[in-house]
Amino acid sequence: MRGSSVALTVSVPLEAAATLALPGVAGVVLDAVLAGRPVGWAVGGLAALLAVGAAASALAAVAGPACTAADTVALRGALVRRVLWLRPFPSAVERLCGERPGPGDLTARLVGAAADAGAARAARLAAATALVTSAGAVLGLGVLSPWLAVAFFAGVLPGVVLVRLFMRTAEDVFVRYQEAQGRLADRLADALAGVRTVRAAGAQRQEAARVLGVLPELGDAGRALWRAQRRTVGQVTLLVAAVELTVLGTAGQLVAAGRLPAGAFAAAAGWAALGLGFFEQVEALVGVAHARAGLARVREVAGLPGPGAGGRELPDGPGELVFRSVLVRDDEGAVVFGPLELTVPGGATVAVVGRSGAGKSLLAALAGGLRLPDGGEVLVDGVPVAALSVAERRRAVGYAFERPLLIGPALDEALEGADPAALAAARADGFLARLPHGGRTPVGELQLSGGELQRLGLARLLAGNARVVVLDDATSSLDAATEHQVDRALHESTRGRTRLVVTHRAAVAARAGLVVWLDGGRVRAIDTHGALLADPAYRAVLSGAAADADERRDGRSRGPGERRARVR
Repeated sequence: MRGSSVALTVSVPLEAAATLALPGVAGVVLDAVLAGRPVGWAVGGLAALLAVGAAASALAAVAGPACTAADTVALRGALVRRVLWLRPFPSAVERLCGERPGPGDLTARLVGAAADAGAARAARLAAATALVTSAGAVLGLGVLSPWLAVAFFAGVLPGVVLVRLFMRTAEDVFVRYQEAQGRLADRLADALAGVRTVRAAGAQRQEAARVLGVLPELGDAGRALWRAQRRTVGQVTLLVAAVELTVLGTAGQLVAAGRLPAGAFAAAAGWAALGLGFFEQVEALVGVAHARAGLARVREVAGLPGPGAGGRELPDGPGELVFRSVLVRDDEGAVVFGPLELTVPGGATVAVVGRSGAGKSLLAALAGGLRLPDGGEVLVDGVPVAALSVAERRRAVGYAFERPLLIGPALDEALEGADPAALAAARADGFLARLPHGGRTPVGELQLSGGELQRLGLARLLAGNARVVVLDDATSSLDAATEHQVDRALHESTRGRTRLVVTHRAAVAARAGLVVWLDGGRVRAIDTHGALLADPAYRAVLSGAAADADERRDGRSRGPGERRARVR
């Protein structure tokens, strides 16, 4: 799109220059006609200016939308990449105060705000060109007579104030409007996520009222913009008429007094209209304000925290995982997780248990740098995870999640080269063999249960050779028999690797060499499963965590109007 950018940059000023030259050339033609001089060359120049202006206008009409589309694509691509790179665990303040955009709001920014911001270049170029054209017209008036410039400026200064006030109001209104759109999208996303609960409770009407409760804000913002635009247009229209009358009256007196030729009157009329054109382009100014508001919404996402990355590589090692004084703080500085002191020897297996919200998935994320600690450090074979490059982290620490996401156009790409052995170990080979197109099946056409999706996630994990394996409730959707088979296969396939297993099942915890029991973001105990079983509270945690997991799997964990669950 470089050609479109160059074409737009050249065509808009060229059109403005041709338009700006027209009044002067027209005045020269008029003077030549009145004086009886030959006008062929002047008429030819006038025709050439008209042709250049028309060609530049046509080129701008083609290049402008192309540049806007290219800028919108670039902004949306950058926004998606940034969203995917965001810190997966927002702080407590971000969650409770709404400072972290939700999925619906991010979607609104991607679809709406990015499109508005994509028009920024064309809108700014058009506004800047109109401003330069106005300045050139004023210069032309001044060349004809300083009194014409004085007459023009007498009315322009109030117009500048009006435009400035309107731009400030319009931009604030657009930001309010887009923020309300984001809240509406967030509420709708919540409602769709819990639609089964809404239907079961017969709460469709109440939930619809909650989702649409933002509409009055949208209406207020729209009406505020219309009022500001109507007021500004009315004031500018009166001002423009007054300035034109003043300039034309002054020019008429100068012509009558013989201080200017008759053609100067025509030139003054044309330049006065061009000079005031900037103030008549309220719609163009609305476009600039709209684009600026959209760009501000897009840039807000760029300021959200990401996991960060270093550039070091790991030495050879057994995969020892060390949490050294690790803690996580919220935005007010309060500790919400830790401090944690834990060493997982290379090749050992550690289970992480606790009720929902205890911090299990946060601990799993800390292991591989998906969330960097606010204090202390996590080390793999003596190297801080924060110092590793993104690629090195991925090679060092492999993940399988409770709700894995298949990424890629077809299944083969989504599984990242998982071989038949990995598919068999994850017990995914059976249902994959029934797919009509096998590995070339488009991901969007897959109809998979939660358990089947988890098995594909496990196969993808086994396809890599990470020295540390993190299983974040990665078998919670499997039935007991399949889970037992998969656990045995995983045990064999990951023999010799370090394993961190987030689980809610006693059988999985029993097979681990060590159990980390989390409670409210703190470590309540670290011991073997057998030793911890003596504590009734530990047994209650396993029972309660299993119930929580079953509820999540059945889709009953979110009711109408509930806040989004923590990102896992």
